Amino acid sequence: MANMNVNQRTQYERTELGHAKGSRLLSTRSSRFVVTYTLIAVAIAGVLAYAAIAGIDNWYQVLVLGVLVVIVFGLAAWVYPERKNI
Repeated sequence: MANMNVNQRTQYERTELGHAKGSRLLSTRSSRFVVTYTLIAVAIAGVLAYAAIAGIDNWYQVLVLGVLVVIVFGLAAWVYPERKNI
């Protein structure tokens, strides 16, 4: 933020973007949207997980699914900004 001029800094710290002293993009006014979106996303993920598990026929499909899960969690740990040498 040191290289910003006054107009850029004011635009970055607008109150409609959230807290005036932070860089949050979601304000407390939109918490209902976040809760609704989370519930819908969890329901869809549950249905998709059930469909994936119900479609397993052989041991190698379990192996591939397990490797995909490990890769997803490894990628999530790798991109987590506050990790401490996991």
